[in-house]
Formats: sequence, C-alpha cells, structure tokens
Amino acid sequence: MRAEFIVNIQDIDDFKQKIITYGNNYNQFAFLDSNNYNLNNTTHTYYKYDFIAGIGSLKEILVSNQLGFDELHKFQDSGNDWLFGYFTYDLKNELENLESNNIDELNFPSLHFFNPKIVIISTNAIIKFLYHAELYTENEIKEIIEQIKNQKNNLSKNKSYPIELKKRFDKSEYLQTVLKLKDHIQQGDIYEINFCQEFYSNSCIDPVNTYNSLNQVSPSPFSCYYKLNDHYLLCASPERFLKKIDHKIISQPIKGTIRRSSNVQIDLELKDKLRNDPKEQAENVMIVDLVRNDLSHTAKKGSVKVDELFGVYSFKQVHQMISTVISEVENYTPIVNIIKSAFPMGSMTGAPKVRAMKLIEKYEKTKRGLYSGSIGYITPEKDFDFNVVIRSILYNQTKKYLSFAVGGAITSLANPENEYEECMLKAEAMLKVLS
Repeated sequence: MRAEFIVNIQDIDDFKQKIITYGNNYNQFAFLDSNNYNLNNTTHTYYKYDFIAGIGSLKEILVSNQLGFDELHKFQDSGNDWLFGYFTYDLKNELENLESNNIDELNFPSLHFFNPKIVIISTNAIIKFLYHAELYTENEIKEIIEQIKNQKNNLSKNKSYPIELKKRFDKSEYLQTVLKLKDHIQQGDIYEINFCQEFYSNSCIDPVNTYNSLNQVSPSPFSCYYKLNDHYLLCASPERFLKKIDHKIISQPIKGTIRRSSNVQIDLELKDKLRNDPKEQAENVMIVDLVRNDLSHTAKKGSVKVDELFGVYSFKQVHQMISTVISEVENYTPIVNIIKSAFPMGSMTGAPKVRAMKLIEKYEKTKRGLYSGSIGYITPEKDFDFNVVIRSILYNQTKKYLSFAVGGAITSLANPENEYEECMLKAEAMLKVLS
C-alpha cells in the first residue's frame, strides 16, 4: 500500500512539462496524458486520469527472446502495485505461427514493464504523489516536488541537427503494393488489411523537446512519453486498445479518417462525409466484428456488446470514426489472458487477423516493433488502460535512429491514391515537428 501526498499546483500544464523534464533523468519513465480530452462529453469517454506518470523502477521485466506474456503474468502476479509498460506488435509471434524478419533499426525489447518508485496521478486537477513510506519520507517527497517545480521548461522549436527523412516506399511502389493487396482481397484471401510504411532518419533529437512539440501540434487523448534507457517513444495516439474497469472491458477501435478544415462549415461537412462514407463504414464494421470475436474469448456469456457504432470524433489534425465494444469478464480472469485474446489490435492488422498479419510481414519492409503495439498501465486493483501506438516518433538515441510509420486499411473499395493521401495526412504532425 502506497502513501499519498497531495500537492496544489496552479499551472498544471506547466507542471506536466516539468514532470517530463524531471522524469527523463531516470532510465525508466512513463508519462501518459489525456490532454484534458473528452470525447465530445459523451458517455463513451472512460477516462479516469487527466495524466498519470511512473518515475524510476523498483523492479522491472524486460523481454527480448522469451515468452513475454508468460513472463508478464508471473511479474504482475507477484505483487499488487502499479505497473507501467508496453507490448510490441511482434509479440504476435508468441500467439500464432508467425514471424518478424523484416529490418529493425530501432531494436526495442519486445516487452517492458516496471514497478515505479513514484506514481503521480492527476484527477480533476488534484495531483497526488504515491510512494512507499519505507523508501521515502514525506519530507523527501516534498523535496522531489520542489525539484520538479524548479525544472526549466524549453518550449521553443525542436532543437536538433538537420533531419532528412527517408521513406521505405516511394509513392509508385506504395501504389503498386496497394493494388497487390487488393488482389488478395478479390481472391477472397482477406477482407481488409492494415498496410503501413516507415519514414526514418539517422539524426539526433532532444526527446523531451520533440515530445513537447508533438503534443502542442497534435494533443491527443492517449499521448505518451516513454523512456527505457536509450529508447524513447514520443506518442500522440488518439486510439485506445483495451481498458478494464472492475469487470468491464472496453475496446475503441479507430477506422475512418478525414482531414479537418479551418472553415467551420466545411469542417462540419467533412465530418458528415466521414460519418456516411460507405468505404469507411465498411472498414469500421469489419474491425468491430473482429474485436467482438476477440473479446468473446474471455467474456461472460452474452456480455459482448457494441456500445457505439460509427461515432465520429474531432481531433486537432483529423476527424476519426471510432466504435466502442464492451464486455464483462469473471473476477478470476487473468489480466494477461484478456490482453492476449485481443492482441494485436484488429485496427492495426485486418481480417481475418492471422492471414492479414502474414501478408503484413510479406509486403511491409520494416519490423513494426513498438509501432502498432500498445503502452499503458496496470493498477493495484488489476484494472488497466492501454493505447494503440500510432502517430508516434520512435527513437534509439545510441544509434541516432528515429522512425515513424503511418498506414491505413485496405479494402476492396480502396483507391491507392486516396490511401497514400491518407498516410500523408496521418504523417502531418510528425513531419511538422521534425522539419
């Protein structure tokens, strides 16, 4: 049981940035930010914390060539405390007869979770520091809070060496690959597939400053700054993978994207166009059916329901079509079993899932790693919340290698040119920050 210390902060946005600057001094650090985002004040928000952070590590699990889910089950089962961590997409190989043999320049471990020394949570503008009294006195926590307050924030433009981004696919090659994937669909091999391309560079960046810039350009409800030694995730994700509240499981897949407009009337028309687009609805409903099937493996009989279908929500860069699927699980159902049954998330794979993942391996050029994986936290009460790692910059500081990937769903109705334009729309925030 952790002790609790409440701190009164007037400028919470400033304090958040100072937490990131302070936390970056540790080898293990996670900062998850909802950016005060509420999905149009509907009942489908399911947000508990304004932001949540884990600083330093009491113990950790880092897996590269073992059975990551099994190791996490043992690690999580060994105590009732907070855990922060991530799953890479390539853990799929533990669940199905699959491989990941494409290029990997980032070299993130396949799974990492840590039990933080200090947990900071903010709910309704009340900030709490949670700590173990046997490790820290209250005065020591007060000293740490003062150290955080004294951090200097740098919100100027990203300071780095000139960044020249390269693409794994040139445009014509991308268009040809989409046509090949459509052939697989027409032959009945798959119904839908998520196809991604990487942008990359051998460059130096300041991770904290780059994240702050990204979060200013594209504030999102599942933003995250994650540091593991020399590996960084700078994430501006709008998508939730899976959340558990008591016995309730919530999945909110995104399928369907359209640009925003500064003209209010045009923006409303674009939103309405997305809501009624047959191609976008077809993409979304296929993934909803896939998620329903995934959740059914651990759900109480008859508890899987579509809470919302084709909800359209607005973000700074884009409108997105989001559906909400819920279920209930028995009290004794292990956390890892719930996650395994739905992993990787259908929005980043396709349908049927296994065949789609085999074609992803064949046609994409790089190993996905943490991109299209998931990052989040587990509470002492065995609740959890995990995002989908998209709209994210990944950085290996030692190798000076940075990368981001973007993709979209290919269906029988997909137009290759439109799919390429959608990729570039999704890349807009990262390109703006890195340029």
